Amino acid sequence: MALDKSEVEKVAHLARLHISDAEVEEVTNRITDILVLIDQMQSVDTDAVEPLAHPLDAVQRLRVDVVTETNLRDELQSLAPHSQDGFYLVPKVLE
Repeated sequence: MALDKSEVEKVAHLARLHISDAEVEEVTNRITDILVLIDQMQSVDTDAVEPLAHPLDAVQRLRVDVVTETNLRDELQSLAPHSQDGFYLVPKVLE
């Protein structure tokens, strides 16, 4: 699929891009090259290829799930103006 200069100028106008007359030819060629590459990629048969979650066969090493800090909830809630049953009480903002 190739574009011509008038289509590039129309798209540039719709996108509110300023492309000078000298740049229109270069932009047209670049967009045409991209569209040719996309056509080539779409013509590749990928029916036998399984989808990948990651291009490399990498395994993420995870750390051991161990508690490293003590529970300070009661101590921190003692600093709050109002708390009840492990929750901070705040003024109502919505009716």
